Amino acid sequence: MKKKLKIGTLTALIGLVVLIWGANYTITKTVADKIYTSVTEIPKNNVGLVLGTSKKLTNGNPNLYYSYRISATLALYNAKKINFVLVSGDNGSKYYNEPETFKKDLIAGGIPAEKIFLDYAGFRTLDSMVRAKEIFGLTDVTIISQKFHNERAIYLAKKKGLNAIGFNAKDVSGRNGLKVQLREYLARVKVFIDLLLQTEPKFYGNRIEIK
Repeated sequence: MKKKLKIGTLTALIGLVVLIWGANYTITKTVADKIYTSVTEIPKNNVGLVLGTSKKLTNGNPNLYYSYRISATLALYNAKKINFVLVSGDNGSKYYNEPETFKKDLIAGGIPAEKIFLDYAGFRTLDSMVRAKEIFGLTDVTIISQKFHNERAIYLAKKKGLNAIGFNAKDVSGRNGLKVQLREYLARVKVFIDLLLQTEPKFYGNRIEIK
């Protein structure tokens, strides 16, 4: 009995590893030609979609993922590689508002307020991609986040009929970076589960034109 249990556990673990590897490989390979790190090389799009995250970590320290996404967005705008910015993030309560926080720092960085649009219902990357197309009417977009996040977002965008490229913000190293990278492997498996189940965004809403 114990031997059968050990074999079953080992088989399950091997299956999980294969599933995680397959999801990661498929996403990375599929979007490899859609990822850019150079401001001069990336094609121009009308709208840059920056994916939200918190400005501070739970311990109160600055969140470098946030800071680097701000810097990347400013770099694209200043290089005239985007004309507008769409910030998509979590606004789950009146005390937590990723899009508004991003907007304040982007304005402080020199982007005019009228050039910034906010998606308050970007609770998940899937929601952000679908809403960019269905609510904000985008057919083409430049996604701004770290490479691992861009890859997953572009893959989802493609599956949802949105033509996307990604501009990589600087990545984060160290323990915090490792934790995020480990979570990303599971998030990539979730991509395929969501696509299989045809998961929809939490909210839709009225159409908003970016111009």
